Amino acid sequence: MTKHKGFPGRLPGTDFQFTIRRANPKGVTPLKALERYKDRKSADRRADAAFMKALWDYFGEEPFERGNLDAGRLSWVFGREVVPAEPEGFDPASYEALLKIDVAKAMITFPEVFTDGAEDEEMPDWDAMWTDEDEA
Repeated sequence: MTKHKGFPGRLPGTDFQFTIRRANPKGVTPLKALERYKDRKSADRRADAAFMKALWDYFGEEPFERGNLDAGRLSWVFGREVVPAEPEGFDPASYEALLKIDVAKAMITFPEVFTDGAEDEEMPDWDAMWTDEDEA
């Protein structure tokens, strides 16, 4: 399992984990796209944004190995902002699986991650990001 040295282990001041210390002896936790509902807590939304920022700062547009990235946190963005780098033959239960950021989708969902340190930028209105179709 590749360990991404220098990647933040968690969201500072919280228990939102970004990486794992060691491989799971019972087997690899498979990645799966988790549904983000409108009523998610703001702390969860901040954790998603911070994780996406860490991914962008660390990997950019380049494909990256899953390695020690936490499956639970990765699953919140998997299938939308983070996608398989090689869709054919992708194994969601492999630490060696290659992923990449779908920059276009990530810029829409997490615009604050891609601003160049503009302090005047406000956090997005998370409720405005959801449409009536998502509630159905």
